[in-house]
Amino acid sequence: MLGNDDPAYAELMRLFMLLHMDHENANVSAHTAHLVGSALSDIYLSCSAGLNGLSGPLHGLANQECCNWLLGLYHQYKGVPTTSQIREYVEKTLSEGRVIPGYGHAVLRCIDPRFTAQMNFAKKNLPDDDLFRTAMNVFEVVPDILKATGKVSNPWPNVDAITGTLQQHYGIKETDFYTVLFGTSRIMGFTAHVVWARALGKPIERPKALTTRHLEAMISESSFR
Repeated sequence: MLGNDDPAYAELMRLFMLLHMDHENANVSAHTAHLVGSALSDIYLSCSAGLNGLSGPLHGLANQECCNWLLGLYHQYKGVPTTSQIREYVEKTLSEGRVIPGYGHAVLRCIDPRFTAQMNFAKKNLPDDDLFRTAMNVFEVVPDILKATGKVSNPWPNVDAITGTLQQHYGIKETDFYTVLFGTSRIMGFTAHVVWARALGKPIERPKALTTRHLEAMISESSFR
């Protein structure tokens, strides 16, 4: 349906679907789908709710933002940038109060294994691709810059830092479509959660709320520890 019959692209999408399916149930999209499904809502509505969460720039939308940032870097220097050019571009991005897309993760404190899996695929199938080489050069430079700021707890790349690079190589140039591919994969995770939740008879989710008095008591107790 994507118009690409290259067997290597088929293998990439097998990898992509597996890696993006669902890595745990605490992320925005998976948890939203689980929450809505816990009300015994139609599974279509559960998936729709999850995809609404996935569309946010801090979640599934990040893959296209990462690729657009890389493309901006590549086009500014009219080719694969040098270390000094990457450093200049990164420092400009940070000086403007922006983050380096694809670097850092809310949970992981190491290189995202999903990044590594796609990187290894690219090294085998498209080692000379200019955008991939750009991504690898960025990988060599960015973590040290972020460490030096003293403000970043995880300077390592996550899966989004490379996803779009591989899609670009195989002709999927519309970055807006990357989140659609992500969503197609994540739906497999959503539905698995909903099916198991109903098979096991899990109750409706009912998050507890904390009043100001509860919060003040918690702070007061922790101050004496």
